[in-house]
Amino acid sequence: MSNSVLVIDDEQDIRVLIKYNLEQEGFTVTEADNGASGLELAKKNIPDLILLDVMMPGMDGIETCEKLKDIPELANTMICFLTARGEDYSQIAGFDAGADDYITKPIKPKVLVSRIAAILRRKYDGEAQKNDINDNEKSIRIDRERYLITKDGEELFLPRKEFELLALLMSKPGKVFHRDSIMNSVWGTDVVVGDRTIDVHIRKLREKIGDSHIVTVKGVGYKFEN
Repeated sequence: MSNSVLVIDDEQDIRVLIKYNLEQEGFTVTEADNGASGLELAKKNIPDLILLDVMMPGMDGIETCEKLKDIPELANTMICFLTARGEDYSQIAGFDAGADDYITKPIKPKVLVSRIAAILRRKYDGEAQKNDINDNEKSIRIDRERYLITKDGEELFLPRKEFELLALLMSKPGKVFHRDSIMNSVWGTDVVVGDRTIDVHIRKLREKIGDSHIVTVKGVGYKFEN
């Protein structure tokens, strides 16, 4: 079965170019020219990956991404921004909204196809890992297959990056994960993110699972404690 990609971009020339090059490599591609249509198509077709522009009339890419992350059926769908906005604050906003990657235009078609293939490899590598991780007290359970957290019997749905960050820390309780290791494991080596992005995701996790489990090791990184 071919990988499916949904392209959400208000520029028709961009959509046509992306669709042509991805289909040449065996991808199945659908298109939407605005955020609202993109949301409907995503819910209907459940793509493997969504390429999303930031600057669109009406509902912009950031808002669209946030709404996509609220759809449980899309928990396993990767979201990547493809945009001419390359500023640090735009990238941080994109990752804070729940995106898995951020690609800046212009980009050569072959490079774009390679980046998309790399993003999907991260998706499948993550799904191939152990499906269930528990702390020793059984108060927090991670179900990788459903991208679901259960804390003290209560189900919590986390955005993908928060989920992957928690799963990484819980994979080896007590181990200190350096910031560079967190960046590479959760965001990938091709993505540039700042310390603030990691800190924001840690803060959001603490708000949802409590302050006691994730410990800051100053100047180094973070660890998970039972």
